Amino acid sequence: MEFRRVLIVEGASDRQRLQKVLAEQVEIICTNGTVSPYRIEEMLMPYEDCELFVFFDADESGEKIRTLFKRAYPEAIHLYTERVYKQVETTPYRVLASILLAENFEIHPEFLL
Repeated sequence: MEFRRVLIVEGASDRQRLQKVLAEQVEIICTNGTVSPYRIEEMLMPYEDCELFVFFDADESGEKIRTLFKRAYPEAIHLYTERVYKQVETTPYRVLASILLAENFEIHPEFLL
């Protein structure tokens, strides 16, 4: 079976922003807001053999979803944006690149300057 990395984000704008920075094919799944433990399990069932990365906003809703993921998938790796940026979609590209690079994602070189 092919081993894949999966990034879980809150919304489509987060996905688009991360796709610009990533220099590798990574499955990016959007929760589209509030989710239940059942919905998380259902959403991630096809990815049970993948390495999961959770990257949510640094706000109240992001922390609520993150808490659900910590309970449902304690093996998932949690990525954090700085509170000053609040949202993944407003985090500067170079900061996103640094966060992803720390977890050995391949990044487009122009975002590393």
